[in-house]
Amino acid sequence: MKKIIVTGGCGFIGSNLIRLLLQKNYFVINIDKLSYSANSYNVKDFKQNRNYLFYNLDINKTSHILKILEKHKPIGIFNLAAETHVDRSIDKAYHFIRSNITGVYSLLEAIRKFENKKHKKLKLLQVSTDEVYGDIPKKQSADENHNYNPSSPYSASKAAADQFLKSYSRTYGIKILIAHPCNNYGPNQHPEKFIPKMIFNILNNRPLPLYGNGKNVREWIYVKDNCEALLKIFLKGKNGRNYNIGTNTKLKNTDIASKLLDVAKRNKIKISKNNKIIFVKDRPGHDERYALNSNRIKREIKWKYKTPISKGLFKTIEWYSKNYNYFKQISKKNITKRLGLKL
Repeated sequence: MKKIIVTGGCGFIGSNLIRLLLQKNYFVINIDKLSYSANSYNVKDFKQNRNYLFYNLDINKTSHILKILEKHKPIGIFNLAAETHVDRSIDKAYHFIRSNITGVYSLLEAIRKFENKKHKKLKLLQVSTDEVYGDIPKKQSADENHNYNPSSPYSASKAAADQFLKSYSRTYGIKILIAHPCNNYGPNQHPEKFIPKMIFNILNNRPLPLYGNGKNVREWIYVKDNCEALLKIFLKGKNGRNYNIGTNTKLKNTDIASKLLDVAKRNKIKISKNNKIIFVKDRPGHDERYALNSNRIKREIKWKYKTPISKGLFKTIEWYSKNYNYFKQISKKNITKRLGLKL
């Protein structure tokens, strides 16, 4: 049985990816340091699976990562270990530098040392972000050759990691792939992120706060579609290549909030008079618009998304309403005060 390492596998995308890999009959090794965004609820349905193994470990521990590589000899690593919330990067960038930059350096060093011992080469798939491209003007989109123009400490840390990966690929011959997904949503996402935050507020009869005028545009993908794209990139992607993962579903934040209210009604969730959209002070450096050109993944890998936004939002609200204990698993101290969300 082929073995794959997933770092950050107790988080949102990581846990959904592990489910997919287990379904595809891979042996999955999850490495996660269990930071604030990790949640035991995310892995409860597969933690007893005989083809699943967990290490509570920071990816900055290079020597420990090397021992795991030598013991299990995986065919590859999906790196999802990262600090990802832009607001937190604005508050304190240090953790983003340590996790997103030096953590990637540590993985690369472990792989380099592993391969220097004449072990079979493995692939490292880095899950980056569309935010490295920065603001995209109206009627334009960023392909994989677009210049990096990060606006926040978060996106700057991911951009720096991408450059480290490319340098190690060229200098040491390490096999790398880089994915740039658009905004993910779906089950198991931490409620400080936009869509689960809105759902939590709807379920608790609270206002839906939006930054600025709410007209910031984001491109959205259902998490399971994104995970299928990641696996296809891993299996069929060309070494050293970047791949955008987009859907062309570009919506203003006001549109998403309105859609969530409509979908909640279809889920027979009572909407109160308190569930109204409000506007709060914008965050510093807030990008106005993200937009990806995803022709490369369609052309080279034959991937396309499956879940339209209306269906995806319906499934997402349904999951959170049925799994309200997910919110209870998260400590009050781990919820950002931004946007008025308090558990």
